[in-house]
Amino acid sequence: MPPTIKQVAERAGVSMSTVSHVLNGTHFVSPELTQRVLNAVQELDYRLNPVARSLAGGRSGVIGVMIPEVAVSYSGEILRGIDEELASAGYDLLLHTTHNQRVKEPVFVHTLAHGLTEGLLLLLPSDPNAYLAPLHKKNFPYVVIDHQGFDDFSPTVVSTNWRGAFDATQYLIELGHQRIGFVAGASHTSSALERLQGYRAALQQAGIPFDAELVREGYFLRTPSYEAALHLLDLPDPPTAIFTANDVSAFGVIDAIHSRGLHFPDDVSVIGFDDIPEAAAARPALTTVRQQLVEMGRTAVRMLMEYITQPERPMQRVTLGTELIIRESCKPPKNSA
Repeated sequence: MPPTIKQVAERAGVSMSTVSHVLNGTHFVSPELTQRVLNAVQELDYRLNPVARSLAGGRSGVIGVMIPEVAVSYSGEILRGIDEELASAGYDLLLHTTHNQRVKEPVFVHTLAHGLTEGLLLLLPSDPNAYLAPLHKKNFPYVVIDHQGFDDFSPTVVSTNWRGAFDATQYLIELGHQRIGFVAGASHTSSALERLQGYRAALQQAGIPFDAELVREGYFLRTPSYEAALHLLDLPDPPTAIFTANDVSAFGVIDAIHSRGLHFPDDVSVIGFDDIPEAAAARPALTTVRQQLVEMGRTAVRMLMEYITQPERPMQRVTLGTELIIRESCKPPKNSA
């Protein structure tokens, strides 16, 4: 049987409440007694049970994190920032992956918000209206990452998606491109909608008519983006450049360009969004819009810690800047002077 808190107390020669105060940080304990408790914990190899500790009314020391999937660098970079900041704050991370199935979200949130965690970080939620209002009503701490606009009370951390998309499209226009395709993200997310709006605004400013036939949804995924790009490349008047809602989609587009026997970027220029590590490592290296992904995770954790310690703190919305990173994946169109 694993050691109990009672055995730790007996080994340290203190009360069980003193052990609890040391481990949970709920009350001042003298340095001498604290060291005795920590020595006993180490000698007995005692490990905290966050579930039992939470049900007993103490701090769980655990933050729940919900993400759509783990097999993409976008999520991994944000998770890296979350993990590093939580470790600095002395918290553990409990990760749940929805695998892009929105029906899983309310169950996960309901379970973890009832005793298992002290707060939640929600990355790109698909169905926030199903559970955020109850969380807000019970004053349970949470922060939404990279999604906004679904209510007026949820704290969020986002990027300047509109600006980033505008800058990317404008760059292609400056290279001489007039037929610019756009492989959009999942339309239920605010980031995807803002990037589409930025793309359209850049076209409008340049006097280029918006052509709905040049926009296809790729859902932020490689295979659907590959299929979307095939559709664009097979048009009677195909695009000479394609802007994508994220880097993963850009790689799907590049796959489609190669499958049609075209040369990249000589025949078709490509721009991504996110600047995941694979973007710089690609050959040719991918021009993209850099999001501060690691900092996004760190910022979300710092915000959440403030809500945990100050439950009545006013709602915050933090927007991090984006930057166009010019590499090798774009050229002027072949027919340009």
